[in-house]
Amino acid sequence: MERLQKTIAKAGIASRRKAEELIVNGKVKVNGVVVTELGTQVSPEDDISVNGVALKKEEKVYYLLNKPRRVISSVSDEKGRETVLAYLSDVRERIYPVGRLDYDTSGILLLTNDGDFANAMMHPSSHLPKTYEVAVTGVLTDDMLNRLAKGIMLSDGKTLPAEVVLLERSMKKNKTVLHITIQEGRNREVRRMMEYFHCEVTRLNRIGYGFLDLGNLRQGQYRKLRSFEVRKLLAMVKRSSED
Repeated sequence: MERLQKTIAKAGIASRRKAEELIVNGKVKVNGVVVTELGTQVSPEDDISVNGVALKKEEKVYYLLNKPRRVISSVSDEKGRETVLAYLSDVRERIYPVGRLDYDTSGILLLTNDGDFANAMMHPSSHLPKTYEVAVTGVLTDDMLNRLAKGIMLSDGKTLPAEVVLLERSMKKNKTVLHITIQEGRNREVRRMMEYFHCEVTRLNRIGYGFLDLGNLRQGQYRKLRSFEVRKLLAMVKRSSED
């Protein structure tokens, strides 16, 4: 979402100040309705016209960002913390995150201005696999790993079966590192799965999203998704929702 006057200014119709005047004077419509309130929030899907002339709709774009830790998965933050958009400052389109990664979680985050795509990716029925590398303080036994794989009972219900691959387990360091692939989008799901076994997460990095991986992207870097990648993600979501 973005302020209406900013959207008009970015479209090259008028300066920000002139755009505010146009809004106050009733010259702007959003979805066919005159809007006179400054600060009205609009999305890329909204139909906007100024003096009866429709703003050209943006081309739909899709990006994959390797999100750093301690960055907010949002377009703005009331506390003034850095958001993911700071890493895509040269992107002109009004993009926003597809879902979110926790403040202290790094890794794959998709951003787009395509509401239908975003909704498809985030829909509860779209069991799109997401893989995380997680390091915890504590030693997860084979029995614990098997229980993670089969599903455990959290406060909001039992988790779906997960794929678990042990990477490191050290009694001396009191540490376990693993890859876990889940197919749900519950809030803080991986962290809560670790807390179930009284293990504290020290590092959480999303390394896989559907068939996508980070490739050579360093933290803070991004790339544009190719058309076939977008189509393949949508096809995966459609198949999973039909199963």
